[in-house]
Amino acid sequence: MQRDTRLARLLHILIHMHLRGGVTTSETIALMLHTNPVFVRRTMAALRESGYVKSTGGPGGGWALACDLNDLTVRDVYQAIGHTAPFVIGLADDNHTCPVEAAVNRHINEALGSAENTLLQLLGDKRLSEIAHDVTSSKSRKTTR
Repeated sequence: MQRDTRLARLLHILIHMHLRGGVTTSETIALMLHTNPVFVRRTMAALRESGYVKSTGGPGGGWALACDLNDLTVRDVYQAIGHTAPFVIGLADDNHTCPVEAAVNRHINEALGSAENTLLQLLGDKRLSEIAHDVTSSKSRKTTR
């Protein structure tokens, strides 16, 4: 089963952009993520449309943060990239007239809805600045050893 890694990859990019403190090209991001610049531009466009990054063309151009990481949550990024569903569990669709299938689907749907609400709440509570702080504090712990 293929997992959707866009959220993790975009968080990775945004934290790097913050730590670098400047403009980052699609080519540099593509090297970090072992992908191609076209994929990067397509994916970053969703963040640009949400106002989290900006892009400039030409020599010296690239991607830059357009907001403070204190104002950006993991949920913001998750919603910007337009996930269809956070879980891969699906409902049965074999027999629309079967009351057992209907009951099973209803209970699975309730559980998935509850889990998704909890997930979104947790993602909304996590600011990107906290993740960046984890990176910088772990670096300083390593250099003081």
